[in-house]
Amino acid sequence: PLEMSAKKSVPFLRQVISVTKKVHRDPRFDDLSGEYKPEIFMKTYSFLDSIKKQEKEMIQKQLKKCQNMEQKEKLQQLLNRMTQQEQAQKKQQKLRERELSLKRQQRELAKQGKKPFFLKKSEKRKLELAEKYAELKRSGKLESFLNKKRKRNAIKDKRHLPSQKNL
Repeated sequence: PLEMSAKKSVPFLRQVISVTKKVHRDPRFDDLSGEYKPEIFMKTYSFLDSIKKQEKEMIQKQLKKCQNMEQKEKLQQLLNRMTQQEQAQKKQQKLRERELSLKRQQRELAKQGKKPFFLKKSEKRKLELAEKYAELKRSGKLESFLNKKRKRNAIKDKRHLPSQKNL
């Protein structure tokens, strides 16, 4: 707006210049940004995996050279976080691949003229668990995993039992 003297009376019909307000939009929730498809996202940003790998190697080298305990601890935490993110990404990728294979099977059955059959969440979980056990058996870590699970369940059962003091 124009700067006017306070001593003059403001005219009734003054000239007002309208300023267009900037519209802020969040690409996460805006339709203009398109639909999020994890497969396309992973293909587009696949170059980041190599960069992350290089960074991880660099951190490992720094960790070996580092003498300061605080700095060493920070680097170790960073390295752990990076490995956990990598594992989580692999797990998500496996899950996506499994879902895609199920969808392909359903499409093929539909083409043959059969009714589509969709798995419940509980059945999907059972399949995941069976796959996990098979993977553990292949790697030879099944026994240790089952022992840990037994110990955890035993501790849970002990909590529910009445204590010796009450008897």
